[in-house]
Amino acid sequence: MNKPIQSPQNSAFTLVEMLLVLVILATLAAIVYPKLAGRTQQAQLTAAKSQIASISLALNAYEVDNGYYPKSLDALINQPADANNWHGPYLEKAVPLDPWNNNYLYEYPGKHTQNGFDLMSAGPDGRTGTDDDINNWDANKR
Repeated sequence: MNKPIQSPQNSAFTLVEMLLVLVILATLAAIVYPKLAGRTQQAQLTAAKSQIASISLALNAYEVDNGYYPKSLDALINQPADANNWHGPYLEKAVPLDPWNNNYLYEYPGKHTQNGFDLMSAGPDGRTGTDDDINNWDANKR
């Protein structure tokens, strides 16, 4: 039985076939990438809201123990000299950065929260006072 001999020309992909595969892959990437990118931003916003809630809980625990809110977020980890009833640390680890690697902004007494504190992330753009800010005083935002 004689087998037909295949020449290298018969077993290789043509340039048109390779270009067709590249076009298909580029089309799939153009469809999938925007969907994944949108999910990343949504995940970052959710993470910032969750971290603000967690830090707020720690600040409230500090206030229950000491009768006042701390001057800075560092007091949640390291006992201030004037905190005689400190039962911290109030967070398991250091105060986290927001999902965009910026510090959370803390102010006590709060300008927006009567008899409380203001806690916020400047959001994706890193600038305060813009529509993408995430904070503890506007629960309906985003």
